[in-house]
Amino acid sequence: MKPTYPRLPDAELEVMKALWALGDYPAHTGDIAQKLDKSWKAPTLLKLLSRLEERGFVAGAKEGRANAYTPLVQEADYLSSESRSFLERLHGGSLSSLVVSLYPDAKLTEEDVAALERILEKGEK
Repeated sequence: MKPTYPRLPDAELEVMKALWALGDYPAHTGDIAQKLDKSWKAPTLLKLLSRLEERGFVAGAKEGRANAYTPLVQEADYLSSESRSFLERLHGGSLSSLVVSLYPDAKLTEEDVAALERILEKGEK
């Protein structure tokens, strides 16, 4: 069974995306701030990283005078968990309901249907 994770607020998710994008761990707060390309002040970023650490998403450590962080949750695992949660909450777990909501007024082409069939075939056990 795949792990489930609590939904992250948007600001914390942005920090996680920046950390995942860096890919070289542990990552220092300066590197994360640079990747974010935000005008957040250092205390804001540190608070968000502290919350992520409390939630178990990152591990923080002091390296000299700097803080360094390593993700404990893989991006693919979080995205999978969030996608499953979205499907359950908004569509009652129905994939067909999701697809219909994405294309309410459009007819799917034969190519679209073939692509969906390939996806569904891969998902079967």
